[in-house]
Amino acid sequence: MRLQMRWRQEQAEAEERERPARRQRLTLQSLKQLGQMSPPPQIPSDIHCMVIIGQIEGHMLLPAKNKTTKYEHLIPQLVAIEQNPHIKGLLVILNTVGGDVEAGLAIAEMIESLSKATVSLVLGGGHSIGVPIATAADYSFIAATATMTIHPLRLSGMLIGVPQTYEYLEKMQDRVINFITGHSRITEERLRELMFKTGDLVRDVGTVLVGKDAVAEGLINDVGGVSNALRKLKELTSLKGLYRKNGGDE
Repeated sequence: MRLQMRWRQEQAEAEERERPARRQRLTLQSLKQLGQMSPPPQIPSDIHCMVIIGQIEGHMLLPAKNKTTKYEHLIPQLVAIEQNPHIKGLLVILNTVGGDVEAGLAIAEMIESLSKATVSLVLGGGHSIGVPIATAADYSFIAATATMTIHPLRLSGMLIGVPQTYEYLEKMQDRVINFITGHSRITEERLRELMFKTGDLVRDVGTVLVGKDAVAEGLINDVGGVSNALRKLKELTSLKGLYRKNGGDE
C-alpha cells in the first residue's frame, strides 16, 4: 500500500513538473500554425463581448479581401444572449467603416431591445451606420483617438431617375436620424447640420468627430477604454439585478 501511494505521489510530481514544458510546447505550436500566441485561459464570466469590425455585410456578399461582420451571424448571437440566464451584460466593441444600412439598423434594434445591460465601446472608428449601433447600448464610450464619420446615405447599383427614388432615400435617411436622436443627446437639427456639412471631408459631404468631439456633440456618453466600459457594465448589471429583485421595471 505504501509503495502504491509513493508511486502515485511520484507520478503527480512528475506531471506537475511536465506541465510548464507542455504549456510552452502548445504555445510554440500555436505560434507556428496560426501566427499568434495562445489566448489566455478563460474564466467564468457573466459578461459577453461582441466585436463588430470591418464592413457590416448585408444582403450582398462583399469581396473576399474585405474584412466583414455578417449580420446573420450577430442576430442569432443576440437572441442566445437574451435567452442565456448566465449572461448579465453585453459589451459591444466597434471598429467599423459602416456598411449595409438595413443590416446595421437591424443590429442596432436588436441591441437596443435586449433586457440585459449593454455598453458600447468605439475603438479606431465607428463610422456611418456604426453610429446608430454605438448609440443603441445603454451607455457608450469612445476612445480618445477614435473617430466617427457622420454623412448622408449612399446608394450603389442601378438608380431610376424618378421622384420616388429620392423619396425612398429620404425615408431611409430619416430612419437612421430618428434612431440616433432617439438614443443619444444630439438634436435632429444638429445631426442634420453635421451630416450635410461641406468642407470637412475632402471628397464627400459630412463630418468627422474625434473622441471628445463625439461626446461634446451628444452622440456618445463618455471618453474611455476597456476598463471604463467594463466598470460601467458591471454597475449597470448590478442596477438591473436590483430592479428585477424588487419587481420593478427596467
